[in-house]
Amino acid sequence: MRIIKVLWPWCAVVLSGVLLALCYAPFDTPAMVWVGLIPLFAAVWGSGGVKRGPRGFALGYLAGLSFWLINLKWISEVGTIGWIAVSCFLALYFALWGLFASGAGNPWRQRPEVLGEPEGGIAAKVSERQRKEKRRPGRSVEESRRVLMFAIVNACCWCGLEWVRGWFFTGFGWNGLGVAFHNQPILAQGADLVGVSGLSFLPVFVMGVVVQVGRGLYQEIQSGRLRAHWDFGCAMVVLASCFMYGVWKLHGERGEAATPLNVLLVQLNIPQEASQKLWSAEDIYRGYEEETLEALESLSLANEQRVKEVMEAGDPEPVSLDVPDWIVWPESALPDVLYYGQENEQELGRRSLSLLEEVKSRGQFTLLFGMLEYEAERIMPSAPLTRKERGKAFNSLVALPKGERMFRTYRKQHLVLFGETIPYVEQLGVLRWLWEKSAGTEYGGSFSAGDQHEPMRLPFPSAEGEEFSVIPTVCFEDTVARKMRKFVKGGGQLIVNITNDGWFKNSEAAAQHFANAKFRSIEFRRPTIRSANTGVSAVINSHGTVLNRKTMERRILLNDSDSHLTRGWLYSTVYVPLAGPLTPYARFGDWFAVLALLAAIGWWIMRRRDRFGKRG
Repeated sequence: MRIIKVLWPWCAVVLSGVLLALCYAPFDTPAMVWVGLIPLFAAVWGSGGVKRGPRGFALGYLAGLSFWLINLKWISEVGTIGWIAVSCFLALYFALWGLFASGAGNPWRQRPEVLGEPEGGIAAKVSERQRKEKRRPGRSVEESRRVLMFAIVNACCWCGLEWVRGWFFTGFGWNGLGVAFHNQPILAQGADLVGVSGLSFLPVFVMGVVVQVGRGLYQEIQSGRLRAHWDFGCAMVVLASCFMYGVWKLHGERGEAATPLNVLLVQLNIPQEASQKLWSAEDIYRGYEEETLEALESLSLANEQRVKEVMEAGDPEPVSLDVPDWIVWPESALPDVLYYGQENEQELGRRSLSLLEEVKSRGQFTLLFGMLEYEAERIMPSAPLTRKERGKAFNSLVALPKGERMFRTYRKQHLVLFGETIPYVEQLGVLRWLWEKSAGTEYGGSFSAGDQHEPMRLPFPSAEGEEFSVIPTVCFEDTVARKMRKFVKGGGQLIVNITNDGWFKNSEAAAQHFANAKFRSIEFRRPTIRSANTGVSAVINSHGTVLNRKTMERRILLNDSDSHLTRGWLYSTVYVPLAGPLTPYARFGDWFAVLALLAAIGWWIMRRRDRFGKRG
């Protein structure tokens, strides 16, 4: 029995980490966001003794480690060292919550004199006084208030720590508890108020109440004295309110005025290793040319068939034709470099220009794609642009509007740490050595971060001479809401993401990336178009789903096995808001998470003051 008593908290937190990991791809069992918190609360709150702080920290760390090792195992595709190191680091946030929950946030915490059973019968007197207190009239309301308060402060701490995780050390806000609602659109709608980190408050608060009420009921049944549990009722009211808000947003709110934009997304699913793409440059060029032209030909044939059927039926109604306004290829689509010099000079390789001209000859399209961009100079006035020594390099989204020859670019701003940039790598050679050991290839240098503050402007397809604002993102930038807010506040109407999750092969990385990205559309109430190499190519509406609410079609590229790991194309219509709303989250950012963190800190200070005040 003693061994079980010693081991059960450690087994419980491991179980909790495993259950919480089941909320995300490849398992996608969102109900575990509620169940998975129960053993964690029970173990951390039940950690008594004088050293409950270090014990709570250790229990939280073990829960976090088991969670992240499962959740981020896709990182092992590019390096086992990186997978373990990142998991060990991120587990610290669980540990900090465990430290708080076992101390200031612990509703089951007993005062030191009770634990010590000192002489004079003090412990017995304290216990007797507590029993009398429980029988006092009005105790039910007071006890319910206490339960709610402890549930709130624990949820505040969790929510605040998730916000810190999204900022500290460039930030990694990946797979917070709120992301578990990515396929539960009703509960996800609150993200436009509090952000996805704010959504994490809900399951922690509700389950904090449930665990306390469950323990209280057990004790009440044993003593034969039941009380009214207003605390549980309040928790259910909060949950029901979130549910009703989601229903209203999905079905009751009047839609914004929008204009249709027809997009063609092309995905090649090019296999690759950390060191290189496994196709030759010519294979890649040919692949995009063949897939794009095949898509245009298929759309053209479908249009001809539609016109023929209408003419044969003698229908006087106008025919709606499928003609793309945009053609979008993914991140780093073209194996070439766009050189830029002074005075808006730009040069691109002949093979890339040939491909672009071939596609543009088939219609009035705006082309969007990803490629590298290098700072360049001319050695001689008549010489071509060449890369400038120690010049900047960018991972860019490039647009070639219809009827234009100059490229418009957005340079990626939020670089992937140890993937696209390594701080102090020139000063600390060991960082270069570690990267090369992990990636299995030579380190080629860091990218520079872009500094664009205004949305990208592109022509409106339905009005000559008019433009609209695009919120551009490259790769994992669509998981970093704080970086996108400035574009939304600047008038951005449509989120565009180009990405390549192929470095992680056929793992769950792409599905997790997509789940996190959905919340940007909810937070900002802006639709998203995503074009991926190996990943999820889709059109997301402003409610965070891929459903076309007019045709009820799912706008996501899948093969016959319902896998996004496929080659193909997706034609769809996205409805761009003419003047999208500025949501509370777009205006104020993570205000809820910041206030939650401050509340948790304030509670901790107050509890410490009370504790030491009583000792004095």
